[in-house]
Amino acid sequence: MTLATNSILISTDEALSLLETVLKNSQAEDVTVTVNNTETSLTRFSENQISQNLTTTQFNLSITSHYGKRCATASTNELDPDAIIATIRRSEELACIAPEDPEWVPLLEPQIYDHRIPAFDLETAHLSPRWRGEMVQKVCQLSAKSNGEASGTLSSEAVLFAVANSRGLQACNRLTSADFSVTARIETGSAWSQRTAWSVNQLPIELLTETVINRALLSQNPREVSPGIYPVVFDGAAFTDLLEWVIWNLDARAADEGRSFMSRTNSEGKSMGNRLGEQLFSPLIQVQRNPSHPLLQASTFFNNGMKKDDLEMIKNGIPLTLNYSRYWAQKQGKTAQGGLFPLVMLGSNQSLEDLIAQTERGILVSRAWYVRSVNPRTLEVTGMTRDGTFWIDQGKIAYPIKNLRFNQSLPEMLGNVEALSSVERYGNSVVPGVKVKAFNFSSITDSV
Repeated sequence: MTLATNSILISTDEALSLLETVLKNSQAEDVTVTVNNTETSLTRFSENQISQNLTTTQFNLSITSHYGKRCATASTNELDPDAIIATIRRSEELACIAPEDPEWVPLLEPQIYDHRIPAFDLETAHLSPRWRGEMVQKVCQLSAKSNGEASGTLSSEAVLFAVANSRGLQACNRLTSADFSVTARIETGSAWSQRTAWSVNQLPIELLTETVINRALLSQNPREVSPGIYPVVFDGAAFTDLLEWVIWNLDARAADEGRSFMSRTNSEGKSMGNRLGEQLFSPLIQVQRNPSHPLLQASTFFNNGMKKDDLEMIKNGIPLTLNYSRYWAQKQGKTAQGGLFPLVMLGSNQSLEDLIAQTERGILVSRAWYVRSVNPRTLEVTGMTRDGTFWIDQGKIAYPIKNLRFNQSLPEMLGNVEALSSVERYGNSVVPGVKVKAFNFSSITDSV
């Protein structure tokens, strides 16, 4: 593998020194400071050729000064000492004239973080444009050999993030990630998939490309299937885009105020708290916040400095946890535990092919596209299938079908889950393929 000569991220020691400089020079009653340094490299390809190849580096030093319930933030992208002092003073001046925050909470106290080191892969951090270009060339050659056109992205990212405050909080993590997505279009058919990893060496680039090309070949001349309720097998990439909507909506404030599918109401429709502890989903649904998962090895803390440890969110289909902001936790007498990401849903040792083989009649969905909310109270969403939708008959893929629009309550969908495959990482989520016994398709679409 060809590596770039060096990375221009600042070191952990340099980041901690910057935090200390701000804390030492602040004249505010309290101060919070963050350092965010990111180096991102991206190769984009289309029609079997590279269309974009770039690397960007961003540095941001953000300072929030506090006077009682007043606060204000100022930022700089300069490391010059005079620029840092000027940013501190600007933050203080703005805080003095800012209105009081009606949802003010005290600064976060020092946290006890997990004793583990997030994944930072040197090859991924120093990946060269040449290597990315060579890998994309292989993808495009595989596509051209099948008389198709490939498009997509291959990217890598190295991040340093640090946070501290005047109450003694301090944390710093470095992480890497790599992502590959590919769409293959062959005559009247198309297919897509995507993978993410903390090391570029973990991306199955050629294997995933071959799988997508084979699906595109199978998706030629799709037939029309009437809208209706069908059993569905979701590829893990498609199911991730639906499951994340459920997790985003496990918000305590929305539930307590009657704005969520997690709200409990009386016969008059008035809010009576939330539905934690109720059997809302299939017992197969097991979801955790698990930053220590081998496929993730994510940060030990959130951007505000709160610890990011493992947390059971849904067990045997029963929601156990809601996301409390620090303000809402204080108001409700609860403990804030940070956001509910990264999410990990437990799977099985079965393959996606096994789920298809268990399906007498149904639909294979490779991608859920343009998913949008219809009703947050029921968590009904709408969206479309895309890039490889197939009819399953007698446990086998029978033929491709035209894409369908769906309107579906996601809690009902999770209640209808009856089989799981093994897990893969998509973005910052680890999710299996899923078989659902009933899923509502409302119309046919012209999407490819």
